[in-house]
Amino acid sequence: MKIYLVGGAVRDELMGVSGSDRDWVVVGATPEDLIFEGYTPVGKDFPVFLHPQTGEEYALARTERKTAPGYHGFVFHADPSITLEEDLARRDLTINAIAKDMEGQLIDPFKGVDDIKNRIFRHVSPAFKEDPVRILRLARFAARYPEFTTASETQALLKQMCEDGEVDALVSERIWQEISKGLMSNSPYKMLEVLLECGALEKLFPDLCQVELSPAQLLDIKKALEWSSRLQAPLPIRFAVLDFLLPVADQLKAPKDCTELADLLKANFERISICTTFSAKEILELLQSCDAFRRPERFDQLLIASECVSTIDKQKPESTIHISNTLNNLPDPYPQKIHLMKMLKSALSIDHKVIASEAINNGLVAAEIGKAIEDARLNVLIETIVQLKTPQNTQET
Repeated sequence: MKIYLVGGAVRDELMGVSGSDRDWVVVGATPEDLIFEGYTPVGKDFPVFLHPQTGEEYALARTERKTAPGYHGFVFHADPSITLEEDLARRDLTINAIAKDMEGQLIDPFKGVDDIKNRIFRHVSPAFKEDPVRILRLARFAARYPEFTTASETQALLKQMCEDGEVDALVSERIWQEISKGLMSNSPYKMLEVLLECGALEKLFPDLCQVELSPAQLLDIKKALEWSSRLQAPLPIRFAVLDFLLPVADQLKAPKDCTELADLLKANFERISICTTFSAKEILELLQSCDAFRRPERFDQLLIASECVSTIDKQKPESTIHISNTLNNLPDPYPQKIHLMKMLKSALSIDHKVIASEAINNGLVAAEIGKAIEDARLNVLIETIVQLKTPQNTQET
């Protein structure tokens, strides 16, 4: 029995980055051998075991054979005769088909190390085309490693897969799983770029590709998404930004926090953009429509998403949009966010419980109590706007 570290952990170690889980392949063993050693079986489709101490996954070396359309149509075969090279041959990209033995020696039958050095995505074998999920995975890797390019022969294979209809077998839940990972990567736009170039984007989202996207639209999407990455924004913000510029929510099984924020952004972006000219009454109406008093954290996310979308109006050369996830290279503060958060803080400073209690003691009914709280918030917003318009505060802001 021999054990090898494989896949993403080896790839990222060679690239000097961290983050991938460690996966192991066991050659020359049976399920009974691993169970005897204390491993716990967990795999349903093929033999996978958890290490008794580390809990990491150990899989028996296996081969796979395509038996039906889509990404579920595979039969796996695992037994002690399967070699490491045969196991590596079933993987998607050469950079993911590198193994390391327990002595630290690399096994690289498909020259993945060279492709890492040359920053190239290249498929391991023609069997790549048998699994449409691999298109999404490559696109996601492009978002994570934007300095990589796709080998010409792999690009041709991606297009062929789209033309052959393999992508049609993907379900929305699986699409979301990969799209969400790509959105959280360093350069989310690169994922869309790969999908667009091979023809997968129109297959995955047919409703939004009735009209060809213009270069200006694509640049807007790139600016806004990469701004969200610079701000290290969480997934709901990145999804809302994408859906604002390229509506995909109806075609993806995105979680509720993502779709709710996307709807809020579409409904309120224009008002947020001009909020610094609003009266106290208009500010209060905006805060109420966004449910900011009950959900201030989500309102903060809405303002960050608005900031990302606002970058498409800025006349910046594309070269200034280069991604940087360092705290020293963040964009200038978004004035609308600063303004609205000050307004919200002021409105939240009133004690609505005290007001409600006094109103009840005075015999007011529910509607009148709500009106009393609203009036108190309006008054404090009026005072805050007056303060901000004084010369001293104007200079400070």
